Amino acid sequence: MAEIWNEQRLIAGGFRRVYAEFEWYDGPRAGLADVDGSPHYFQGYDYDHADESDEYLVWPASEAAVVLEREQWAIFVRWNQRGEAGEAGTESHPDLGRVDARYDELTRLLTPHRQPPADVRRLIGELGFDDGARYRVDGPDYWFRWHPGR
Repeated sequence: MAEIWNEQRLIAGGFRRVYAEFEWYDGPRAGLADVDGSPHYFQGYDYDHADESDEYLVWPASEAAVVLEREQWAIFVRWNQRGEAGEAGTESHPDLGRVDARYDELTRLLTPHRQPPADVRRLIGELGFDDGARYRVDGPDYWFRWHPGR
């Protein structure tokens, strides 16, 4: 597990914010994060248990898609907060469908944006963790420092 840093130290170390997580499997597999100063989609490409750096496909996200992604992420975060407080169970997870109409609508609208385009880039994503809550509206507790792909 990576060392936990505060936000200022992460930024000074070259780490960039992650805005939303779509998939986690032994580490971030897909989501939305800053790359080169603007929001990009990332999708795990080369997964390696031996290291905290993995290869990702990355491509720019439009401003409109970012607004919708952050709205959907906020719905998930609110559900997660209710779950941690014992007020919601896994049967009410919005990703199951037919639980939250707006979440479902956002999924339909965002699905095409989440597909890697032909000119996708490959970058190595190195993880850094902050000292905040695991899930919050401004993003999860991890950040990426990006390096050229293999």
